[in-house]
Amino acid sequence: MNVSSHTLRISTEGDGHIVDLTRDVQAAVRTSGVTSGQATAMVVGSTASLTTLEYEPGLVEHDLVAALERIAPENARYAHEETWHDDNGHSHVRAALIGPSLALPIVDGRVPLGTWQQVVLVDLDTRPRDRTIILTVIGQPEEPA
Repeated sequence: MNVSSHTLRISTEGDGHIVDLTRDVQAAVRTSGVTSGQATAMVVGSTASLTTLEYEPGLVEHDLVAALERIAPENARYAHEETWHDDNGHSHVRAALIGPSLALPIVDGRVPLGTWQQVVLVDLDTRPRDRTIILTVIGQPEEPA
């Protein structure tokens, strides 16, 4: 059984900025030597999320942000903002709805994503941030020949 941990550090722009992490996730799996198992990913912090989607800069970013605006409007009343006197109550709600982590299967030494499916970080805060993503890869290594 192999277990490896990887840390990604990503600078984001905030306000729904989406960053494609697919290459980084696949590289972590490849370097781990695991051929069958699971990769887990978690973003540290409560105003960002991880998910999979069809990453199309602009179009998907607009559609996702527009959908989140309908669900958790930026200008609604949030107790968080009244408590902390800040402006990101909607960011916390949006991040909680999408979620901070993913569990991804590893098959034949890679995460089997669909043709148009990518692993992405969604920064939902109201300002640029430096984000940390923790990846853990666990599973069976390739059998020796």
